[in-house]
Amino acid sequence: MKCLLIASFLSLPLLVSAQQDSLQLREVVVTGTRNEIDVRHLPFTVTVIDRNILTEQQKPNILPTLMEQVPGMMITSRGMMGYGVSGGGSGGINLRGITGGSGQMLVLIDGHPQYQGIYSHPISDSYQTMIAERVEVLRGPASVLYGSNAMGGVINIVTRQMKDDGSHTHFNLGAGSWGTIQAEASNQYRNGRFSSTIAAQYGRTDNHRPRMGFDQSSVYAKIAYDLSAHWLLYANADITHFNASHPGTEDSPLYNGDQWITRGMASAALENNYERTSGGLSVYSNFGSHKIDDGTTDPSKPTERFFRSKDNLAGVSLYQSAQLFQGNRLTVGFDWQHIYGNAWYISKLTGNEVATTNKQSGKSHRNEFAGYADFRQDITEWFTADAGLRIDHHSVTGTELIPQVGVVFRPLSSGEIKAMVSKGFRNPTMRELYLYPPSNEELKPERLMNYELSWRHRFSRISYGANFFFIKGDNMIQTINRKNVNTGEIQNCGMELEFAWRISQVFSLNTNHSFLHMKNKVVAAPEYKGYLAANCNYRKLSAIVGLQYINGLYTEVGTNESKENFLLLNATVGYQLTRHAKLWLRGENLLAQRYEINRGYPMPRATFMAGTNINF
Repeated sequence: MKCLLIASFLSLPLLVSAQQDSLQLREVVVTGTRNEIDVRHLPFTVTVIDRNILTEQQKPNILPTLMEQVPGMMITSRGMMGYGVSGGGSGGINLRGITGGSGQMLVLIDGHPQYQGIYSHPISDSYQTMIAERVEVLRGPASVLYGSNAMGGVINIVTRQMKDDGSHTHFNLGAGSWGTIQAEASNQYRNGRFSSTIAAQYGRTDNHRPRMGFDQSSVYAKIAYDLSAHWLLYANADITHFNASHPGTEDSPLYNGDQWITRGMASAALENNYERTSGGLSVYSNFGSHKIDDGTTDPSKPTERFFRSKDNLAGVSLYQSAQLFQGNRLTVGFDWQHIYGNAWYISKLTGNEVATTNKQSGKSHRNEFAGYADFRQDITEWFTADAGLRIDHHSVTGTELIPQVGVVFRPLSSGEIKAMVSKGFRNPTMRELYLYPPSNEELKPERLMNYELSWRHRFSRISYGANFFFIKGDNMIQTINRKNVNTGEIQNCGMELEFAWRISQVFSLNTNHSFLHMKNKVVAAPEYKGYLAANCNYRKLSAIVGLQYINGLYTEVGTNESKENFLLLNATVGYQLTRHAKLWLRGENLLAQRYEINRGYPMPRATFMAGTNINF
């Protein structure tokens, strides 16, 4: 850790002599307020990862890049490709010790929630780079705007859309270690008011352990039409199917642990954008079908049944934002969600449903209604105040009030101090309410309060920031004496640091660090995470070298508490062979470290991928 910190800040003394004459570009985001706004006027802490960064390492899934670029974010993994689900699955998203595995982190696509309706967690293999124009990560509760499951933060994938007339076609082909193949094709087209994006992706791997194969196919389509200079109509859809095998831990190998998962999303929206007001009406659906063989430790005694589930989250979102007077912005909105899910077992022999302890019969539908308002006012040129309130009613748990308040001080034109107090919450899942013996129909929502103070500064070719937070939560759902109850607590505090330097047109440097202290430890939350990357773009050659250090990563808590420390060196190089073709080579864990993120699932040593990009 000390070496990485020293290397990261070795260049800081040079800042004194840096010129301060370059124009600062506005960083516009939508996640913290639903309408486009300069991030300097928002009290939230938002990290924006644009498409150039998402694609520069040729990774088909966005999450590995987010783990590097977002301080405090940890993504669990078990192999070279494929996260999987259920027992032995990975792809858990953890931010500041708040975990997406229990549904406390929310993933959005164009502002629409994406998660499994029964278990309420994100399905990480669904979040492909091919659909993303950029990703905005709001660190800290976003429940005022997005409701349940946004208690730890949100990841908003903003989808691609062609801006200029013409056609652009892209192919990405790669192959490497352990029989790994990745392929992607996309086309973007625009003619006048009409635009479209279509994309398809395929990936497969044997991975580095027996019975750990993975293959996945995805297709995406988006069409948009500018009704006028102020009105936009669009619709998009994404379908992903993957097959994953679960090998068990090294100490307890598993046989026939197979998963067949289909996930999809579809949405349509009508948006308006005027000088003093903007808003939109959208309808969306996030759905899935799961078939799982839990596997067996004795291959001569295969299981007799499959686990099956189907789920759907359908919703309507309506919001309008308006400038009532100088320096003001008022956003009001309404959300409705219908959450459906059903789980059962079927006999392998007969295909008939097998009796289970499922208590959700007749209770597989939930509805959630919410209204919210966010009021932001620039009181002076250097001071902005923001306050928001959501009233959320759930058909099982009742009504919840969610407030937030924040202020922004801008003592410099290129720097701001932000202070924020916000509440987050999560409604219990269908699994916790109705499924399996620990279920409890009397559960209440989980709740937490987040207190945050941050400083961010940009000048010349340099930007840096520091963030301090304190989180205190109660009503966390835990299983005590074989029953789910609201008894758990969260008390986390920490610090996040970021620094980026555009040294020249050829070289750039960026680094981030996060420190976390947890009163009540959770799995997959490191006490320290640091990342340092150097980029070079010289004529036809490009290269990015990244060094990531993880310290105090909890892989098990309780009486058998265990932690991992590891240092990863990754690199990607590219060569522009022709105007239309680029060759690339990627190496990961080049120091061949032995480490685990999920306990009992050792990660692969050094791996390599090579391929080509073709654009025309």
